[in-house]
Amino acid sequence: MKDSVTPATVAAIEFDAGQIADAVARLAGELIRDLGSEPFVLLGVLKGALFFTADLARALPANADVSIDFLAVSSYGKADRSSGEVRLLKDTSESVEGKNVVIVEDIVDNGLTLQYLHRLLSGRGPASLRTCALLDKPYRRRVDVPIDYIGLTAPDTFIVGYGLDYQEKYRNLPYLARLHDWAFQG
Repeated sequence: MKDSVTPATVAAIEFDAGQIADAVARLAGELIRDLGSEPFVLLGVLKGALFFTADLARALPANADVSIDFLAVSSYGKADRSSGEVRLLKDTSESVEGKNVVIVEDIVDNGLTLQYLHRLLSGRGPASLRTCALLDKPYRRRVDVPIDYIGLTAPDTFIVGYGLDYQEKYRNLPYLARLHDWAFQG
C-alpha cells in the first residue's frame, strides 16, 4: 500500500492513517470510560508522541476536563535500537501532584523509558498514574511495565511515521511504516 509520495526507503506500511485513527478513537473512549468526569492530564512524551497526544486530545469529548503537558526523554539517540540509558531532556511545565496523569507514549519497546517515567512521576504524588501507548512492542521487553491502554501491537521491526523517527526523519508520515534494511546504512 505505497503511493507516489511514499519515500523510497519505506519497505511497507504497517498501519495506515485509518487504522491509527480507529485506535486513537478507541483509546479516547477507554480513557473517558475509566476517568469519567474527573480532570486529568495527558502527559505526552516528546518527540515521538506529539501527533498521538494531539489526536488523542482531539478525540476526547469537548466537555472532557483535560489538560495537556509534555516532557522529553531520550533513549535512542541516533540509533535504531534503544541504548538502555534514559535521559530527561525536558520536564513537565506544571506540577503533577494530586492530579490524574496519563502518560502518552508513542511506543513501548524494552520498557526502560516507561519504567523511568513511572518512577519519576510516581515520586511526585499524582492522584493516579496511567499509561496510554499507541504501540506496544513486547518482543524485547527488558522490564515489566504497566500499560493501561494499548492502541496497536507493533511488529518486531523498527517502525517510523506518525511521530516516530529514525535520525529525526519520517516523523511527518501519516502512517506507521517499516524501512528497508538499506535505509539504516546511510
